[in-house]
Amino acid sequence: MGGPASFRPKPGSIPEFPGVYRFKDADGRVIYVGKAKSLRQRLNSYFADFAGLHPRTQTMLTTAVGVDWTVVGTEVEALQLEYSWIKEYDPRFNVKYRDDKSYPYLAVTMGEEFPRVQVLRGAKRKGTRYFGPYSHAWAIRETVDLLLRVFPIRSCSGGVFRRAAQIGRPCLLGYIDKCSAPCVGRVTAEEHRELADDFCEFMAGNTGRFIRRLEREMREAAVEQEYERAARLRDDIQALQRAMEKQAVVLGDNTDCDVVALAEDPLEAAVQVFYVRSGRIRGQRGWVVDKVEEAAPGELVEQFLLQMYGDAAAEALPREVLVPVLPPDAEAVTELLGEQRGARVEIRVPQRGDKRSLMETVERNAVESLKQHKLRRASDLTARSRALQEVADALDLDQVPLRIECYDVSHIQGTDVVASMVVFEDGLARKSEYRRFSVRSTEGDVASIHEVISRRFKRYLEERSATGELDAATGIELEEEPAEGPDEEPRTPGVDPETGRPRKFAYPPNLVVVDGGPAQAAAARRALDELGVDDVAVCGLAKRLEEVWLPGEDLPVILARSSEALYLLQRVRDEAHRFAITYHRSKRSKSVRESALDEVPGLGPARRQALIKHFGSVKRLREATAAQICEVPGIGPSTAETIVSALKGQNP
Repeated sequence: MGGPASFRPKPGSIPEFPGVYRFKDADGRVIYVGKAKSLRQRLNSYFADFAGLHPRTQTMLTTAVGVDWTVVGTEVEALQLEYSWIKEYDPRFNVKYRDDKSYPYLAVTMGEEFPRVQVLRGAKRKGTRYFGPYSHAWAIRETVDLLLRVFPIRSCSGGVFRRAAQIGRPCLLGYIDKCSAPCVGRVTAEEHRELADDFCEFMAGNTGRFIRRLEREMREAAVEQEYERAARLRDDIQALQRAMEKQAVVLGDNTDCDVVALAEDPLEAAVQVFYVRSGRIRGQRGWVVDKVEEAAPGELVEQFLLQMYGDAAAEALPREVLVPVLPPDAEAVTELLGEQRGARVEIRVPQRGDKRSLMETVERNAVESLKQHKLRRASDLTARSRALQEVADALDLDQVPLRIECYDVSHIQGTDVVASMVVFEDGLARKSEYRRFSVRSTEGDVASIHEVISRRFKRYLEERSATGELDAATGIELEEEPAEGPDEEPRTPGVDPETGRPRKFAYPPNLVVVDGGPAQAAAARRALDELGVDDVAVCGLAKRLEEVWLPGEDLPVILARSSEALYLLQRVRDEAHRFAITYHRSKRSKSVRESALDEVPGLGPARRQALIKHFGSVKRLREATAAQICEVPGIGPSTAETIVSALKGQNP
């Protein structure tokens, strides 16, 4: 590495306009993305005084081998391009806000015919309305239990719902009036959706009209001497009031805002957000972040707002965002969020009153969150570093295995053979790079391992060959292809020249782990040798005694049961096993569902799937008449008769 001086742009070559820049490493990966009002002034700061830079900025510059930039017209365009590039390239040195825990949400699946209310975690799904996040799942369930008295919408799983529809009898909630039982036709789909809309409106903060409506109905029932109905309505009102009491009132009824607070030290920062809707705290959430540069609090706030609201739906953005300090480009951020919401979004710092008091509360939460994170992180970093070093020492590796790939094969008596590849970088799972294989070989696990390793590294060699760095057919290193113009750079390995995105199999691991003993390890080594790959270490981890086998060795490497190295290898192996089993089950389930229909002439995959979805199983399809089968879209009378004849001729 020549250091930053080796790729410093020529004097006067950097424009003075607003823009976005990218630093890249030797493999062509984008490792950092930044924006600037003046590209020349910002980029010159990286090369002027290297010793005075933040330690992590120094690491980024010594890792990089080049920088390029794109000029834009306005600061808003720079913000948009920076966010889209960070999302696309996932640069390792950019600030990334990570949830410090998995927060539960109250979700209503409005995209389904009969919407369902449930507790969900993780990535948000299309067509589902979310409320929260909440600190505890039990708090959501208590609230839902109260609200189902008034808004009896479906809360059961798909399996329970279909079962109730088949037998014509609702579940317990239907009998105790906490579900309107659309499964058995007590209400229509339209009536049930109205209940779901009312539920969502109540959760969104429009509570007054529902309580007023119930009070009016209670008084009318009392006047008509329907005292039992009046008592039921009274209990419904109390249930709604108890649900509202669970949410603390902190601001005026018309206040919709997110309160953002920050706590930081020279290396890390913690962010806490309180969600206030209709004056009530609806949820709380926290993030932690590694600081890459000497970033001011305002810059951290700006990056957080972009990442938090960048993909949010319009209804998720509040009218007001309270922050500890304004971002440096406050007007540009305000304009960007306003465009996303479709209405004005105000970003401001509270100075006094209730909003300032709430900000102080959120700040105390942020300080405590950072303190707890540092306690967890200290032991975690130490353990992972020690584990990687122990693996390198035990296997006599030249360097610490920063990227580990593990392979496992799964099947039942040689059928539906599949394999998995999981990736761990710096001791942590990198799930975006997991891969799965449908194995063609039927000669056992050893042959399957050989096939999968060969296929994976053939792809790696092909990706390198596509850059002109390697001839995949001969395995001979080639010279770089000449650039087409005087100002163009040679193509970089591992990166698609059209999109600039990393290729799927472009990066080799430092260590390949296979689930198995000496035979599996030898098969993996043989596959690599046949392809001429000699810079990747191989080992096998046998389940029975947790022995580590190296290719060509007569005796295994025995790691201490309490060692961090063994714990890491076990986690890698178990994750590969889980991923392989999951794929095998889905493949086997699909083949079991559809195999009975494979031989029906004129029946393609789409119509087979439609039949299974309509009837639920092949067994019920066998019991159906031709007229019932005709009810499935795309199935005509002649095809229905063919299906009946084909299934009647098969043994159940």
